Amino acid sequence: MSPTTRSLISRPGPTALWRAVLAAGVLCAIGLLPWLARTDPALTVLKARSADRDPTPEALAAVRDRLGLDAGPLRLLGRWLGDLAHGDAGHSWISGSAVLPSVVQALGVSLLLMAVALTAALGTAALVCARTLWRGAAGRPTGSRTGGVAATLASLPEFLTASVLATVVGVQLGWLPALGWYGPRWLVLPALALGVPAGALLGRLLGDALPGAFAEPWALAASARGLPGRRIARQALRRSFPGLLPNLGLFVVGLTGGSVAVEQIFDIPGLGRLTLQAAIAQDLPVLQAGTLALLLLAAVAGGAARGTARLLLGPVLRDGALSSPHRPGPPARSPLPFAYGAVLLGVVVAGLPRDPLALDTAARLRPPSWAHPFGTDALGRDLLARVGHGALTTLALALAVSAAALLTGVVLGLVPRVSGAAVDTVNAVPPVLAGLLVAGVAGSGPYTPALAVAAVAWAPLAAHAGALLTQERATAHLAATRALGAGPLYLLRHELLPAVLPPVARHALLRLPAVALALASLGFLGLGAQPPSPEWGLLLAENLPYAERAPWAVLAPAAVLALLGALAVAAAGGVRLPGRRPRRGRPARRRSRQPSRHPSRHPSRQPSRQPEPAAPAHGTAAPGSAR
Repeated sequence: MSPTTRSLISRPGPTALWRAVLAAGVLCAIGLLPWLARTDPALTVLKARSADRDPTPEALAAVRDRLGLDAGPLRLLGRWLGDLAHGDAGHSWISGSAVLPSVVQALGVSLLLMAVALTAALGTAALVCARTLWRGAAGRPTGSRTGGVAATLASLPEFLTASVLATVVGVQLGWLPALGWYGPRWLVLPALALGVPAGALLGRLLGDALPGAFAEPWALAASARGLPGRRIARQALRRSFPGLLPNLGLFVVGLTGGSVAVEQIFDIPGLGRLTLQAAIAQDLPVLQAGTLALLLLAAVAGGAARGTARLLLGPVLRDGALSSPHRPGPPARSPLPFAYGAVLLGVVVAGLPRDPLALDTAARLRPPSWAHPFGTDALGRDLLARVGHGALTTLALALAVSAAALLTGVVLGLVPRVSGAAVDTVNAVPPVLAGLLVAGVAGSGPYTPALAVAAVAWAPLAAHAGALLTQERATAHLAATRALGAGPLYLLRHELLPAVLPPVARHALLRLPAVALALASLGFLGLGAQPPSPEWGLLLAENLPYAERAPWAVLAPAAVLALLGALAVAAAGGVRLPGRRPRRGRPARRRSRQPSRHPSRHPSRQPSRQPEPAAPAHGTAAPGSAR
C-alpha cells in the first residue's frame, strides 16, 4: 500500500478518541460557564424563575441546596455525566422538568427546519451556478457572472431577511404565517431566511470549482468525441462536488443549531433557541444536553460528508490516479472590484466628517434628503455618519478575523486527521454560545464578538483545505514527483500549497461578509458592542423595530453589507498564486480550441490515447493528459 493510500485511510480508534476528548472539553467549558463568567448561578437561576423575588440570602441558600451548587462545578459535571451514562440527562434548573424529552423535541423541530432550509439552499445554489454549468456543457466554460447577485444574497443578515419576510409576506400581504410552529405553512418563511444566504455561498463555491473541471483533459476529449453536454456537465458536478461536501456537512449543523435569531423572530421552539435561553439563564443541564446533541449531529454529518466524497470519487483515491484539477491563470482585469471598493470607500469618507452621536429629536426617522443622505434613526442621529464611523470597527474586525481564520484553516487543513474532528466539534458550537463562553473568560466588550467568531470561523476553511488536500495527494503527478526524489517540503511548497491555497483564499474572501454578519448577529443579540456605538450589527438591531415605518433605517446598514459581499466576490475571482502557471498552460488552451486536430496528427496513437467516456465518472484523466 502506497503512502498516499495510507494517508487517506483514517484510523477509527485514535480519531474517535480525539473526537471524544474535544467533546468532553466543550462540555466541561459549558459546565464551568457560570464560574468562568464570575457570576452566582444561584442568583441567575432565581431571577430566571421569578424576576420579582428578592434575592435574599435565605432564598439563594435554598437554590444552592436544591441544585447542589455547594459541591462545586467539577462534582456537578461528574454527576451529570454519570447520570447521562444511564440515559438520564438531568432536570432543568429552571422548570424542574426532565431535560431529555425537551431537547429531543427541540432537536426534531430544528432538524425539520434544517431539511427544508437545506432544500432551499440547494435550489439557490443551482440557480447561482446554472449559467456556469450551462456554458461548460456547451463547450464554453467560463466563470459565473452571477457573483454580484450571489454576493447580495449571501450578505443579507439572516435576522434581517427573517424580519422582512415576517413583516412583508406574513403581516402585510398575509400570504404565509409569520409566527409559531403549527404546520408545513409555518416552515416556508424561516426556511427561506436560512436557506437563501447559505445557498448563495454554496453556489459561489461550486461555481468557482466548475470551470476547472470543465477544463480538464477528460472533459475536452469527451466534448471532442461528441458526448452529450448534459453528461459532461453531470460528470463535472461529480468531479467538483466532493471538495464542497465537508462544507455542506457544516451547513447541516449550522442550520440546525446556529439559527438562533431566525428561531427567535419566528417564535420557533428549536434547539438553537432552547440553548440560547438555557445559556442566558445558566440552566446547565439543558445547555449541556443541547450541545451534546449538536456534537453528535456534527460527528454524523461530518462522517457522512467525507464518506460520500470518497464514494463519488471512486477508487482513484485508493489507487492515486486522480487528475489534478485545472489551475486557471490570472483572469482578465475587471473594473468591478475597483467600482465596488470606490463606492464603499466613498460612503465611509462621506460619513466620517459627520457626528455619529449628535441627537436631534425633532428629526426622528426622517427619510433620505440632502441634509441626511441615508436618513435618520429613531433618535434623530444621522445614519450616514453612523454607517461611516461603524465601518472602521466592523471592517477592521472582519478583515482581522478573516485573515486569522484563513491562516488557521490552512494550517489545520494540512493535518486532516487532527482537524477533521476539531472542525466538527467547533462547528457544533453555535456562535452565540461561543460568544457567551468568550465573554465569560475575557469579559464583555467591543472585541468579544471578534474573539468568539475567530474561534469558530476557521472551521469551514479547514474543511475545504482538507478536502482539496485529500484529492491532491491522490493525483498521479504527485506520485510521479515523489518517485523522482522530491521530499515532503518540496511537495508542500511546489505542489500541495499551490493547489490548495488559491481556492481556500477565495473561499475566505467569499466568507468575509459572513464574518461581518456573524459579528453583526452577536451585536443584534446583545453580545457585542453596546449603545451608542455605531457598529453595523447594533445599527440593524436598533432600527429593526422601525423597519415598517422607516425602512431606510435598516436598508442603509444592510446595503453596505451587501456592497461588502459584492466587493469580496469580485476580488475573490482574481486570487491566484503569483508566478504559478497552469500545467501545459497555453498549449492546453490551443488544444481545447481545436481538439479535433489531434487524432489526425497522430493517428497511430489514437486507440491508446483516446480516453474512455467512463473515465470522468471516477475523476480520472486521460492517460496522456498533462499533469
